[in-house]
Amino acid sequence: MRHLLLRGLLAVALGASALLAPDAPAARAAGESGPGCDPLAPAECLLPFPNDWYTRPDPATDTGRRVSFGTAALPPPASGRPIDPTAWNRSDGFSPGSTLIAHVPGLDPAATGTAPLTDIGRSLAPDAPVVLLDTTTGERWPYWAEADANATDPARRALLIHPARNLGEGHHYAVALRNLKDGGGRAIPAAAPFTAVAGKPLPAGHPLRARQDRLRPALKALRRAGVRGEGLFLAWDFTVSSARSLSGDLFAVRDDAFRRLGGRSPAFTVTGVTDFTAGQDARIAREVTGRIEVPGYLDEPGGPPGSVLHRGPDGLPRRLPGSTRAAEFRCEIPRSAFRTPAHPALYGHGLLGRRSEVGAGNVKAMAAEHGFAFCATDWIGMAEEDIPVVAGALADPNLFPAVPERTEQGLLNALFLARALIHPAGLTADPAFRDGNGRPLVDIRHGIGYDGNSQGGILGGALLAASPDIRRGVLGVTGMNYGLLLDRSVDFAPFQQVLDASYPDKLRQQIVLQLFQMVWDRGETNGYAAHLTDRHQVLMHIAYGDHQVANAAAEVEARTIGARLITPALTPGRSPDTVPYWGIRPLGRDQLPYRGSAMTVWDSGTPSPPVTNTPPAGPQYGHDPHSDPRNSSAARQQKATFLTTGRVINVCGTAPCTAAPTS
Repeated sequence: MRHLLLRGLLAVALGASALLAPDAPAARAAGESGPGCDPLAPAECLLPFPNDWYTRPDPATDTGRRVSFGTAALPPPASGRPIDPTAWNRSDGFSPGSTLIAHVPGLDPAATGTAPLTDIGRSLAPDAPVVLLDTTTGERWPYWAEADANATDPARRALLIHPARNLGEGHHYAVALRNLKDGGGRAIPAAAPFTAVAGKPLPAGHPLRARQDRLRPALKALRRAGVRGEGLFLAWDFTVSSARSLSGDLFAVRDDAFRRLGGRSPAFTVTGVTDFTAGQDARIAREVTGRIEVPGYLDEPGGPPGSVLHRGPDGLPRRLPGSTRAAEFRCEIPRSAFRTPAHPALYGHGLLGRRSEVGAGNVKAMAAEHGFAFCATDWIGMAEEDIPVVAGALADPNLFPAVPERTEQGLLNALFLARALIHPAGLTADPAFRDGNGRPLVDIRHGIGYDGNSQGGILGGALLAASPDIRRGVLGVTGMNYGLLLDRSVDFAPFQQVLDASYPDKLRQQIVLQLFQMVWDRGETNGYAAHLTDRHQVLMHIAYGDHQVANAAAEVEARTIGARLITPALTPGRSPDTVPYWGIRPLGRDQLPYRGSAMTVWDSGTPSPPVTNTPPAGPQYGHDPHSDPRNSSAARQQKATFLTTGRVINVCGTAPCTAAPTS
């Protein structure tokens, strides 16, 4: 039923996009650049990306710079409606997970020898044709590079350079492309503007003199790192957003809301209590529904889909005067809680879903087997009710800031639910959470855990990073950075139709996805990963060959947060990589139990995923293992022990972990 709803809403979005186009101003043609565009890359404005050409000095920011997109520089959709850059220009740099994009006509990555996904270590070779240099530290940064496999016009094919772990917050980077070759092995010459800028000093008044002056420090840094001018095709530089720029909105909302709350429990109302007989449900004895009162920080009362953060004159989020959001919740209390009080935990639902997923079979199994009471609220911003806005934002990026900003309110809702669940005067003080003798059914003495799958894993890292109450969380079948994930997910296929209608040019599509990521960082793990394990423990559960959340994105996350890889992870020869799980520190079975953050790979026998930026769609990729780990009793045992004790235990003996395929 949900898939039918999704298709219907997408059809509406497609129709709306088509209706807008005829009377709107003509969109900028593919390959057309205009005033303010970087003269180094005349093929398309905003290239190369990310790029400090599109920032300006700002001593008030932590990086000393601020993004400064002009309306004319941002790629309008087919409707022709200009994009308001305000949401983007709040940033003091670019996303730490941003894919770097360049246009190199005729490039053959194999002939050039760029580092592919299967050999990330090659990116650090002294003669690597792509150099990503952290000029703040002088460190070469690992990446993989690929030509956009989705391009329909070879002349407009993007070169995509993906950081193998997130770039440093507030750091400055220089990029060099050198000794590039076409399919015949011939050298690809640099474009005339770059040749002029990289050459001898240009006279005052020359149209490229300003660009030369801006680029010169980056070229000097590259030369110090051994990158000479011979064979140089293109070089540019960019600044990564600071921690405050990435997380400041959510943390400001959190801090203000909890200051208002003081030491009290959030106000709540129980709206329903359903007791089940063992014949009705052998695992769950009671289901409780209700609502939590949460201060509203969105710009419309109640914060409906499409609303954005209410901001003060200083641009910072503020509570909308008098606004309160009712966050609906649902809790599942296991039958065992009537013997021994259950451990409290939040559950995070999947892609554009709803809180009712806390009643899924695997969640009930976890609750019954290991004594957990799971509660959930909708991830508003990325919940079922937000589907029209999410789809509409692909047709009109002006709508997109509502997705991460409403998600920030959704994260606050979950933080308040956690506080209400473990506060002595909170939910567990209500008769709904007590037995007939008034004994609590939930034990709040040892804190609260988090378990989320799919989108619940992608957003769950941001929740953990922001939470004053949750210290340990399981991120199931997870990854981060939607800008990296979407091309590689079968779930994006219906949304791709909307994006294709609004941005038919595939090179421009890649730019749009990275623009989205700049503001998406504020509402998903990618913007919080650098500090996620400073005070929190994370257990990542990965399904090898996952069709919905790409393994590549999970590996970037593991490298970034410092999660250790439980080994052996796969049977020898199973992975196509030269060095499987390159850059992730191994954790042998003899080192378990382990108190720290870790990643377990669960193998259901599914074929290895594509090594291109395409989804594992089609019969050659077999069964989708996305749901298999959570349906494994061994995986649930590992999760439960981690959440209750902080220890990562061995549940697979001496062999790689396997999970039986589930329908």
